[in-house]
Amino acid sequence: MKIRAAVLRQMGLAAPYAQSRPIKIEEVELDPPGPGEVLLKIKVAGLCHSDLSVINGDRPRGMPMVLGHESSAEVVELGAGVPDLKVGDHVVTDFVPTCGHCVPCSQGRPALCEPGAQANAQGTLLSGERRLHEQGGDLNHHVGVSCFADYAVVSRHSCIKVLREISHREAALFGCAVLTGAGAVINRAHIKAGQTAAVVGLGGVGLSALLAAVAAGARRVVAVDLSDEKLALAKTLGATHVINPRVVTTEADRLEAAGGPVDFGFDMAGAVAAFEAAYRLTRRGGTTITSGLPHPKSTFSLPLAQLVGEERDIRGSYLGSGVPAIDITHYIDLYLGGKLPVNKLLGQVFTLDQVNEGFDHLASGSGLRDCIMLEA
Repeated sequence: MKIRAAVLRQMGLAAPYAQSRPIKIEEVELDPPGPGEVLLKIKVAGLCHSDLSVINGDRPRGMPMVLGHESSAEVVELGAGVPDLKVGDHVVTDFVPTCGHCVPCSQGRPALCEPGAQANAQGTLLSGERRLHEQGGDLNHHVGVSCFADYAVVSRHSCIKVLREISHREAALFGCAVLTGAGAVINRAHIKAGQTAAVVGLGGVGLSALLAAVAAGARRVVAVDLSDEKLALAKTLGATHVINPRVVTTEADRLEAAGGPVDFGFDMAGAVAAFEAAYRLTRRGGTTITSGLPHPKSTFSLPLAQLVGEERDIRGSYLGSGVPAIDITHYIDLYLGGKLPVNKLLGQVFTLDQVNEGFDHLASGSGLRDCIMLEA
């Protein structure tokens, strides 16, 4: 079938993207779903830094590629061997397809699925196939989803059925922003009531982490961002302390503004400076967790003696460090119960034809969780 899709052919073009136009909306060919696959009609797709990192070259991927990984959709056709979904079901896409039988999957860590990671790196679906084509050849899939399009074919293991009571615009948040941010707090930190946390970087992922820390009963939640607008929002969401590093410039002043060091420091910005800020806000014996994805060559240096003498922990968290099929269901239940008000993170709405302008808005740091509305 013919579909309209957002195709990236060259990484690293200069911003503003409204002028350089790295993403072109083109008519491409989409195969029907193969065995174990599903055809989805995309309703809403989130604009995320993970897509921006491909556009600007921070996360190199094979070109040409149809972008997009966070979305809510409706099932319109099932391939052979998909008995647990039906046409008309609402689903949220999952950007790491899981095989269920590799060592990480068998240990309950599907975010680290080895065949899934290999398929994502190669630009294929979990089966190894490419279902997107143009006259000159194949197009790569972005992490098995490629949801900046009217329709997408994905592995059954790349989508999770969700309740129809939640709107598509709300549901899309749970595929990446909420899954990643809340998961880092709940699954990786295992934060307990009465503990303290600092969240550095208040995009959709960071604000989701903040909401999760508040919901878990953290007695002090410090929000750190360069945007006063986002800091003001963080206060309404439960942050007890806010810090703008442009205003509070020294480590000593930041610790004072934070009310002291915290049990858990979260880097949600994907920048070395953000990680270092989170680390310096973390107390002796505490844990610093990063869910950001900077350029692969980005490094940081820390005194090893401090890691030993202060019994520090440093952890990474990917895909929320849990089981998406379970976690997304739980997080939606928390949202519907009023305990995780992620609807307050909804940002600006763009059309598919405005995708370049949407990424300019994202790159400016002024937005919340912007999205592309594929259908009114």
